Amino acid sequence: MRNMIRKAVLILIGVATLAASGIAVAEYPTKPVTLVSPYGPGGAADLAARTLSATAPGYLGNGILVVNRTGAAGVSGSTTVAKGKPDGYTMLLARVGSQAAVPAINRTIPYAWDEFTFIGLLELNPFVLAVSADSPYNSLDDVKAAIQGGADLSYSSAGVGTLLHVAMVMTLDQFGMGADAMKHVPYKGGGKAAAAVVGGHVDMLFQNLSGVISNIQAGKLKALAVTTPKRVLSIKDVPTVSEAGYPELQTVVGWSGLWGPPGLPDEVVTKWVGVLDKVSEDKAWLKLTKSLGSIPYVQPPAETKIFVEKQYLAFKTLTEKLGMTIK
Repeated sequence: MRNMIRKAVLILIGVATLAASGIAVAEYPTKPVTLVSPYGPGGAADLAARTLSATAPGYLGNGILVVNRTGAAGVSGSTTVAKGKPDGYTMLLARVGSQAAVPAINRTIPYAWDEFTFIGLLELNPFVLAVSADSPYNSLDDVKAAIQGGADLSYSSAGVGTLLHVAMVMTLDQFGMGADAMKHVPYKGGGKAAAAVVGGHVDMLFQNLSGVISNIQAGKLKALAVTTPKRVLSIKDVPTVSEAGYPELQTVVGWSGLWGPPGLPDEVVTKWVGVLDKVSEDKAWLKLTKSLGSIPYVQPPAETKIFVEKQYLAFKTLTEKLGMTIK
C-alpha cells in the first residue's frame, strides 16, 4: 500500500513538473512579434520602430519584425492593430499624428484615440521648420514676410491630419493667416515629405527632427527653428521658436509610443512594460535615439495615456477653432 501511495505521489510530482515546464515554454512571446509602423520607410515612425526592434528582442525573449503598413495618414496601419487579435503578436509603433492629431480632426476614422492598450511612451521628437539648403528663407519671419508679399509657397506633410500638417496650420495661425495661406502637399510618410523639400518640389515642411536631421547634417536641408524650450545640441545654431518670436509653437512636439490592441492580456502588458523599462537604460537604444535628435522619454501606461489625452484635446480645440473637423 505504501509503495502504491509513493508511486502515485511520484506520478503527481512528475505531472506537475511537466505542467510547469509547459507553462515556461508557452510563456509570451513564443514567436516573433510584428511591430506595425503606420508610416513609410525613412520617416520618424519607421526610425523609432527599427531602433526599438534592434535593441528590445534581448529583453523580450524573441524577435521583432517591423512592418510598414502605410495609408490614410497612419490610419490604415493603426486600424490593423486596433481591430487586431489581442494576443500580443501584433503591436503598434504609435505616433502623435495617427494617435492624436488625426483622431482630433477626423471623427470618421475606424478607431478612437483611446481605443488601444497603452504600453508606454518611448521618445519625444522636437519639430523643426526646414527648407531646402538653397532656399532664400532663413527665419520664420522671412517666411511670414514672403507670404504677406504674395509668394505662392507650399509645404509637404505625411498626410492630412498628421502633426506635420497640423504644425504648419498652427504656424500660419500664429502668423495671423488662414490655413489656406500656403499650399499643402501631402505624401505617404515623413520620408517622402522630406525628400520633396530636398528635391525642390515643395518649399518647406515642419517635421520631426529625427526624420530630417540626416538631411540637415548633410547640408541638404536648412532648419529655421526648433520647438524645444532650449536649443538642441545637434543643431545648436538653430534658434528655438521662442527665440524666433513664436513661443506658442512649443506645443508642436512629436512622440513615439508602443500600443497594443484593446483588451491585451495583463501578462502581455506587464511583459512589455518591463521590456521598455530595461530599454530605457539600454546604452545602444539611448545612443541611437539621441543620434536621431530625439529625446528618450519612456513612460508607464497611466502617465502615457494622460500625456496623449492632453495633446489630443489641444488638437481638437485647434481644429474646431479653424473649422478643420471632419464629422
